[in-house]
Amino acid sequence: MVLPHHTPYVTPQILHRNYAQAFDTEQFGTLIGKDLEYFSQAGFEMDKIQLKRNAPVAQLYEDAIRNEGAIISSSGALINFSGKKTGRSPKDKRIVYEETSKDDIWWGSVNIKMDEHTFEINRERAIDYLNTRENVYVFDGYAGWDPRYRIKVRVICARAYHALFMHNMLIRPTAEQLADFGEPDFIIYNAGQFPANRFTKGMSSTTSVEINFKRMEMVILGTEYAGEMKKGVFSVMHYLQPVKFGQLSLHSSANVGIEKNDVTLFFGLSGTGKTTLSADPNRLLIGDDEHVWSDTGVFNIEGGCYAKCINLSAEKEPDIFNAIRFGSILENVVYNPANRVPDYDDVNITENTRCAYPIEHIPNAKIPCMVDRQPSNIIMLTCDAFGVLPPVSRLTPEQASYHFLAGYTSKTPGTEDGVLEPIPTFSTCYSAPFIVLHPGRYAEMLAERMDKHKVDCWLINTGWTGGKFGSGKRCALKYTRRIVDAVHSGELAKAEFENFGTFGLSIPTSLEGVPRELLNPELAWADKEAFRKEIRKLAVMFQRAFALYEKDVEPKVRMAGPQLD
Repeated sequence: MVLPHHTPYVTPQILHRNYAQAFDTEQFGTLIGKDLEYFSQAGFEMDKIQLKRNAPVAQLYEDAIRNEGAIISSSGALINFSGKKTGRSPKDKRIVYEETSKDDIWWGSVNIKMDEHTFEINRERAIDYLNTRENVYVFDGYAGWDPRYRIKVRVICARAYHALFMHNMLIRPTAEQLADFGEPDFIIYNAGQFPANRFTKGMSSTTSVEINFKRMEMVILGTEYAGEMKKGVFSVMHYLQPVKFGQLSLHSSANVGIEKNDVTLFFGLSGTGKTTLSADPNRLLIGDDEHVWSDTGVFNIEGGCYAKCINLSAEKEPDIFNAIRFGSILENVVYNPANRVPDYDDVNITENTRCAYPIEHIPNAKIPCMVDRQPSNIIMLTCDAFGVLPPVSRLTPEQASYHFLAGYTSKTPGTEDGVLEPIPTFSTCYSAPFIVLHPGRYAEMLAERMDKHKVDCWLINTGWTGGKFGSGKRCALKYTRRIVDAVHSGELAKAEFENFGTFGLSIPTSLEGVPRELLNPELAWADKEAFRKEIRKLAVMFQRAFALYEKDVEPKVRMAGPQLD
């Protein structure tokens, strides 16, 4: 017998339908005043869609599982999939050519022009698609931990997966901050499930990722890869920080020593080790990918981390491995259907498997993610597919400027759509895919700050040794970590150095825990003639790539690169 105050066995479903979902509608679907006016004026049909603003993580899990085929992993993370696109689509990125920003933008193959009319067409196309969805998710958050330089970002999307991703990657507002959020400074309309019309003027495919600095809006069509939103926010900060605030935005990770309170910046593209090397148990993590070097210190742009998962293990990267729990998103990761255990070695979907998690999931993260202290060391990371650059070199100020402008690395598989093996590339300022202004503006600001604060600079190669890609081996993480530890302790600065031939680099002759033949890559190659051939080939590539900037730099910076007889 069931008494009136008892709950029958079948009631959990009834309660869920009539209680939890009704509360969801009431709590997250009701907009008043200026918020309601904003969405109505933007073209949203408020009588047809349900807006869920800053929905709780548990609800986003429920919606992703119910509507998107997501599953919960054995560790509690949400596993979801981005569809056809599993990496960024840089060839489909556009910047609107308009009067307020056209003189600042570095136009070319990275920042391709789009006219304002085409942007309006795509914006309306995105909103029209969002109006056909039953649920539309809104996340309001911040980019930039320093209140003096932060911007308010609004994300509007149709997938719970995308809402949770940006919940993790942006800085999450408190309830009081959300109540007083007001008008956003930048808006992302993500209709990635719906294609762009490739016959529209300026479109090259059914994918379009476009930013309008006059409207401070971004529109995404034809790609569900969540990383496009993250890098869209970075592009905006890469524009606003130097132009509006006079601060230096950087594609870098950063951490600070627990004992000495010394700050290190790590520059590098995806796959070079920024995330891995900045997650150090002996140091506090400021952030893993995007920072601003301000007049008073360093602050993180993001509220989370976006780590590569390929070959991830608890032994090699414990901080990242243990961060993958409830609230995190595993993106395009294969799992065992019997027990929901992720298989981080499986690349059947993509090499670019990822996890997005709040920075609080890292036990030694520095919260708030900012320090009022200038950097002591800069580490420029590269992944050399030729296998000829040394694992560590000490750079002169001129060499630091040269290598920052050159930005040599190799694109690793999966970081961009269609990249299946390492491709040598030169990515100026270590951020060419996201750069907005002329590289010289960032380089000049970096040189001024390094000189003013007497910052040491190191070039660290996390790529191949003993041979090029296909014949050599990737430099073991344990050796790279040992080198980075020696930078932080000051041990490396006291080492004895020798000159490294063609590139004129200063390399240590010995470092405890690192094999001698690793420190000087020529010693690791059995075929010395093949080594000389490859290093000459890379030197020529450097010279050709740097020709783009030669007229904008001093002669001593030009001479800081590789020299050929």
